[in-house]
Amino acid sequence: MFEDRLYPVHRLDMVTSGLLLFARGRRATNELANHFRFGRIRKIYLALSDRPPHKKQGMVRGDLEKGRNGAWILLRSQNNPARTVFFSTSLASQKPGLRLFVLRPLTGKTHQIRVALKSIAAPILGDPLYSRYDLARKEERTYLHAWFLGFRLFDRDYALHCLPREGEHFLNPLCRQKIKALGDPALLAFPGDKDGYTAGREKSG
Repeated sequence: MFEDRLYPVHRLDMVTSGLLLFARGRRATNELANHFRFGRIRKIYLALSDRPPHKKQGMVRGDLEKGRNGAWILLRSQNNPARTVFFSTSLASQKPGLRLFVLRPLTGKTHQIRVALKSIAAPILGDPLYSRYDLARKEERTYLHAWFLGFRLFDRDYALHCLPREGEHFLNPLCRQKIKALGDPALLAFPGDKDGYTAGREKSG
């Protein structure tokens, strides 16, 4: 009976949509939890921002420190840094200044992606914590989505992905076209991402 139970092995912020992984049984739960803990899960997120970034691709790296009202702050120190690699593409013809960000967090810190984009002056569209609240509340959602998970479990490779299903800017035909043009998320290359990904292509969503 206990081996039929589903257990969560990671979490998403309340404002984030997308893939959430559950394991069936204790053995798979422990194994996947360790995969997340030791960075053996390849995660890719999609985000939108309508603010001009300081850089359009690269890595954001630094320690995180608790700030006010539940927010986190990126520091210059590198003692136990959060590391996020990303690239972006313009969606300005859809909405002035809008960009699609494709991000791979190499670590699993709290609010890591939201802080990373805030740090390059491109807070996520609709994020009430890291962008101006009066502007964020005008959007129907925070535009951050867990798009892809890739991992190996018990000698089997998994590459799971799920497109955003809500949010007018995510569902806009131009944005959907840009996401489709990225191709297979399992094969995406990121600046500064040296380990690559070679798991199989068993997909969902």
